[in-house]
Amino acid sequence: MKRRSLLAAAGAATLAGCATPDVADYASEKPQLDLRAYFNGHVDGWGIFTDRSGKVVKRFVVAIECRWAGNEGTLDEDFTYSDGTKQRRLWRVTKLEGGRYTGRADDVVGEAQGQARGNALRWNYTLALPVGERVWNVQMDDWMYLMTDTVMLNRTSMSKLGLHLGEVTLSFTKRT
Repeated sequence: MKRRSLLAAAGAATLAGCATPDVADYASEKPQLDLRAYFNGHVDGWGIFTDRSGKVVKRFVVAIECRWAGNEGTLDEDFTYSDGTKQRRLWRVTKLEGGRYTGRADDVVGEAQGQARGNALRWNYTLALPVGERVWNVQMDDWMYLMTDTVMLNRTSMSKLGLHLGEVTLSFTKRT
């Protein structure tokens, strides 16, 4: 009987370790995140991409020009990578009721879905990522955390067919 209890406890601990956080876990956290307020004007970012072993394989900076008209926003992102390459992504974001957001960009397959609660936003989408001569559709599980009125941290897990490929880590600073 004691052995069964230990096995059940070990199994429950293993399953709990696999659980993912829910954006509702951050509902009481401050400052309150409103994408329209934070991503309005100019935002600068610095980031890294790490492969699944944790090795930094690319560094980048991003300058974002953001504008909102009511519940419709554009985030015009200009990336410069450590290898000298450049990339532009234009997000068209819509704020919905209940802290929900949707978004589209040219290299996003379909529509991104997001939910903000407290100081956090969870954003999920499929990115068409060029890899050599091919394009891979990779799943992005994107979390943003508002730290102060001007600083936001961003961590994104990237996967394909359930296989963890790596992570993107970003720090944003809003110009005031």
